[in-house]
Amino acid sequence: MNTHAVSRLNRARAIAFACAIALPLPGLRATELWVGATTTDITPDQPVALDGHRNLRISTNVQSRITATALALESREGEKVVDQAVIVSCDIVAIRSGILDAVRKNVAPKSKGLDVQKIILCATHTHNAPVTVEGRYTLPETGIMKPAEYAAFMTDRLAKAISESWNKRQLGKVGWGQSQAVIAHNRRAAYADGTAKMYGATDAADFRGIEGHEDHDLDALFFWDGRDQLVATLIAIPCPAQEGEGGLLIHSDFWDATRRSLRERHGKNLCILGCPGAGGDQTSRPLYGKPADARMRELRGLTRMEEIARRIVNGWEDAYDAAKRDMRRDVALGHRAEVIELPHRKVTEQEVAEARSEAQKFANDPKQRWNLRWHQGVIDRYDAQKAGGEPPYKMELHAIRIGDVAIATNEFELFTDYGVQIKARSPAIQTFVIQLACGSGGYLPTERAVRGGGYGAVIQSSRVGPDGGQVLVDRSVDAIKGMWPQTATAKSPSNKTPGK
Repeated sequence: MNTHAVSRLNRARAIAFACAIALPLPGLRATELWVGATTTDITPDQPVALDGHRNLRISTNVQSRITATALALESREGEKVVDQAVIVSCDIVAIRSGILDAVRKNVAPKSKGLDVQKIILCATHTHNAPVTVEGRYTLPETGIMKPAEYAAFMTDRLAKAISESWNKRQLGKVGWGQSQAVIAHNRRAAYADGTAKMYGATDAADFRGIEGHEDHDLDALFFWDGRDQLVATLIAIPCPAQEGEGGLLIHSDFWDATRRSLRERHGKNLCILGCPGAGGDQTSRPLYGKPADARMRELRGLTRMEEIARRIVNGWEDAYDAAKRDMRRDVALGHRAEVIELPHRKVTEQEVAEARSEAQKFANDPKQRWNLRWHQGVIDRYDAQKAGGEPPYKMELHAIRIGDVAIATNEFELFTDYGVQIKARSPAIQTFVIQLACGSGGYLPTERAVRGGGYGAVIQSSRVGPDGGQVLVDRSVDAIKGMWPQTATAKSPSNKTPGK
């Protein structure tokens, strides 16, 4: 068994031991909410290999700082702790294997009373942040911070931020709101022959349409201290932060401009968690109408990342103006953590034959290590499949209830249709789906996307397929429903008096 599998198995055992799996949380009721939040800088001070591309990129400078923001929540009845959750948004591509375990281990002795299994890490998916695991690229021997060195530096910073947010938690208030912001555009162009292509040409004669749905909801949580000062906000948009992907500069993509704008308006110490919703098939860059989009941006005097930030901030302000009229001091807080099993996507004879052929092309070129691993992974999966030794794919699922809001996490680049299903079936007034959390499972495409093919939907991109996607949806919905009274009317708001 490889290191990745061992780490995943150990994590699964730990969660299974520590958590009540698949059990409802009966009697959830409004309790005092305690809140703490901290932002930390995770920008390396040396050149690093940048994650997210097939080819090696070594950073040359810093365009904007990359950060991580920790939000600690705890519900209490007097001195009794009812439940807790810690959510950390990180400006990296993904939560690679070993990162979450290292953070939890580091936090445990520093944060009295915190159940470290209730820590959730999620990635904004900027493609201009450091690689955090060894072996993805052939790296120079000197002159850069190696992935393992950066991972140790980052996990130490994350652990300190979590401990600080936990240790400074205080009685606070929460509100929630939703608006719309056109950020996500489906990035898969569909053609007359039934195929699809990520970032495919839309001015071709055989172009027939955009493959899937686009979700323009902007979901936000707002947290105030005892003096009604806004101290933290969580913003979920169903789109990864890869507007400015590419190049050799370290940056946090459109979240940097978003944070700067919000802090100018609402205080320099505002803690802002950017969380990607289900957006595995989405981008912030439109596939058509680009000239009109560019003209409007140029008239405003904005870069593309600043334009995306403008839309996020406008949507956030719209939601905030309403939500601050309904600040809740006492809310129900519930947090379920469980490991779910998903069926692996089966590798076909044709797929493994193509993978063998492609792997052979890169076998003797150290510069093509990423491409070799991409195809070799399919071969290894096929061999395990034939040997009958491939266990179900294990994923750590978190479901949180905060008042009328539900949050469900997954580790994939989850296609938007799955997120829409979870939202539509949830009994909550408002449901946040957060992807790229607590793991790095690759793309999880829909059946329609698999038929169309192309990057993001081919077997190399996807360990779990559409059947596993439906299991993920069902288990996420079940976990959410377990925190709502079974007799409650779906989507009915609570009777809590605002401000109490």
